[in-house]
Amino acid sequence: MCLQSWHGQGRLSSRPPTRERIRNLLALADRDLHKSQTPQLGPDWSLAIAYNAALQCATAAVAACGYRVLRGGGQHYWTIQSLALTIGWDASAVHLLDTLRQKRNLIEYERSGAVSAQEAAEMLSLARKLRADVQAWLEAHHPHLL
Repeated sequence: MCLQSWHGQGRLSSRPPTRERIRNLLALADRDLHKSQTPQLGPDWSLAIAYNAALQCATAAVAACGYRVLRGGGQHYWTIQSLALTIGWDASAVHLLDTLRQKRNLIEYERSGAVSAQEAAEMLSLARKLRADVQAWLEAHHPHLL
């Protein structure tokens, strides 16, 4: 499977990458990485904000490849899954991020207090790793977008 196949299946639309878009997405990720560490937030919000940072990083990688995940059902799922096709993230990291996506959905739409401090810390660590991996990938494969 490749991004071109996803495009053909209607999961992605073409969108030429721009330096401004990539910089904006990474700036959002950096903001959220910082804000997710605010002590008074509690684990639910810390996880949700760190998750958003990771999502912005994954979105930046798709954008750098000239695509945008189509809105609608499964947008976050497909954005996360794309990490294997864009930056070459391994299946276990993608699976962990998807598991934390599901936890984020639980606290966002169903109930509060469902996240432990350990899960919030795990999400922050994963988001930081993704931010660094996306930066390195962009520097190696799309330096003109930085």
